[in-house]
Amino acid sequence: MVVREETRPDAGAGGPADFRAAVMGMHAATLRPEVFCEEMPAPQRIAPYATALSADVTVDDTDIATGRLILLHDPDGNDAWGTTRSGPGRFRLVAYARAEIDVDLITDQMLGAVGWSWLTEALDAHDAAYTAVSGTVTRVATESFGTMADVEGTAQIEIRASWTPDESRSGDAMVRPHVEAWGELLCTAAGLPPVPEGVAVIPSRRGQRGS
Repeated sequence: MVVREETRPDAGAGGPADFRAAVMGMHAATLRPEVFCEEMPAPQRIAPYATALSADVTVDDTDIATGRLILLHDPDGNDAWGTTRSGPGRFRLVAYARAEIDVDLITDQMLGAVGWSWLTEALDAHDAAYTAVSGTVTRVATESFGTMADVEGTAQIEIRASWTPDESRSGDAMVRPHVEAWGELLCTAAGLPPVPEGVAVIPSRRGQRGS
């Protein structure tokens, strides 16, 4: 499916009360300081209501990972989003993460499974309950030839996934842990070590790039 990068003028600001609460939950998420996160245009025509975030993981002024997270909402429910306790899922999260990896890893047969585990383990670690998860892990290698033959090759891993959050949680608690898990996925893919247990996470520089 081709997602058109167009938005309804009030897609992320209006909508039903539970959608507005979910949007507040996205904005309330705490991310590592290496993650710069900001709002981005959400795709239309996939669901009646949508909002989205984009993020870059930056170390020493170099972007080493990037991603986006889209929250979709259909008040009537969507059978394609799985079934919750109250019927068809009414919310769906769509995530994308891309990071540079060592070129030697591109041929590792376990790379896809490991990349997928980064997502599921991050969701579990943040107690982000979900159902009907699906997605892909893609490896991309670039080689240079001719007059560019001396340019070193590069490799990337791309993780695309979607899942339905547990709607039994009220207010911003339904979506906030999913955003935090997505932030952890980006950092793990970028090769950052996990934050030691007991160490407080400083909120990310949301909205402060270039300041």
